[in-house]
Amino acid sequence: MITVIGLGFVGLTTALGFSDKGYLVYGYDTSVVKTERLRKGMVPFYEPYLDEKLNQYMNNRFHIVDDLKDAVDRSEIIFFCVGTPSRADGSADLSYIFDAVKSVTECITKPQFKVLVIKSSVPPATTSECIKPYIESLGFKVGEDVGLINNPEFLREGYAWSNFMNPDRIVIGQESDRSGEIAENIYGPFRAPIYRVSLTTAEFIKYLSNTLLATLISFANEQSLIARAIGDIDIRTAFQVLHRDKRWFGTPAAMTSYVFPGCGFGGYCLPKDTLALVSQSIKNGYSPNILKSVIQVNEDIQQFVVRDITEQVGPEETIGILGLAFKPNSNDIRETPAKRIIEMLIQKGYRNIIVYDPMAMQEFKEAYSLPVEYASSINALLSKTGYVVILTAWDEFVTNELSIRKKHVFDYRYLYG
Repeated sequence: MITVIGLGFVGLTTALGFSDKGYLVYGYDTSVVKTERLRKGMVPFYEPYLDEKLNQYMNNRFHIVDDLKDAVDRSEIIFFCVGTPSRADGSADLSYIFDAVKSVTECITKPQFKVLVIKSSVPPATTSECIKPYIESLGFKVGEDVGLINNPEFLREGYAWSNFMNPDRIVIGQESDRSGEIAENIYGPFRAPIYRVSLTTAEFIKYLSNTLLATLISFANEQSLIARAIGDIDIRTAFQVLHRDKRWFGTPAAMTSYVFPGCGFGGYCLPKDTLALVSQSIKNGYSPNILKSVIQVNEDIQQFVVRDITEQVGPEETIGILGLAFKPNSNDIRETPAKRIIEMLIQKGYRNIIVYDPMAMQEFKEAYSLPVEYASSINALLSKTGYVVILTAWDEFVTNELSIRKKHVFDYRYLYG
């Protein structure tokens, strides 16, 4: 039996994925609102297949519990899938993990041996240097009383179910062989390559992946700025030809989706993990200039977008923004470039801004109190403005190309040839 602490994007996918593999899974979350919605069969965020799987396994192989002790008593392994948001200095806030670990250890009665699995993203050396000492300060000897694992997730929003059920690799950072073997056995049904490494190596692999993706996005955006400065370069075609290199071939929206210019990276993982790794590296005496530049280029591209618009459109005009989610096929608006770009336009005196997104408008409206008008459709937006700014590469914006291109279009996702 398995317990999953935290039922957000990662935790719910993890819990339902293990349920689908035949395990009995207990889920626990401190949010009463979230747990009540889940009990009613409603996933509080958009992610394909999770609604279906939640209703398939709820009160069958998946049980949401209020009594954490009963769940921990019945489980051999406990997964921690709680948030690790960025602090003001870029470092990871570990308070949610510490709170969750404390709650779980209070439920363990020696000599029960439970394996604690950190699935939340934490900077390299965090599990061994922060979480392990914290567990031992609570009276549990790691390796003897409890096991400790770092098991990073590699889930892409919009593809989380497929990524979890058909992983290309499973990384198990182990404190001891005993814990590693238990975790490896749990993942046996997935039939994927399993890499058992040190705790810090596992953490580093996660950040290696996310900071590479962040770097690729900023590289593409920097190249688009260079191309614009040089002039007479068809940016869309140049990147399309780059993608013809056979080394880039893969599943739809694979690596090529990262190496294509836009208006910055957003979401939860890429900004947070890039900031955290920079902070961790500086703390250990090395200033990572490339990663610092990645963060700066992400800011530069957004400033360019605003400058490009304001040089061509007066503040008295109405500007239409197409796309609020940080990526298509998602309603995630965390750290979305659209927020920062709209804020900068408002700061420069633009008061007539109308926005549209196929999926993320309610989330954007609730999260950010910005003085903008929300259009009910593309046509409703187009009827009110002659200027259109494309910030997210939704298919709907491609299928409506003829209507959109009748306006003055700022295509920062290079959707049109």
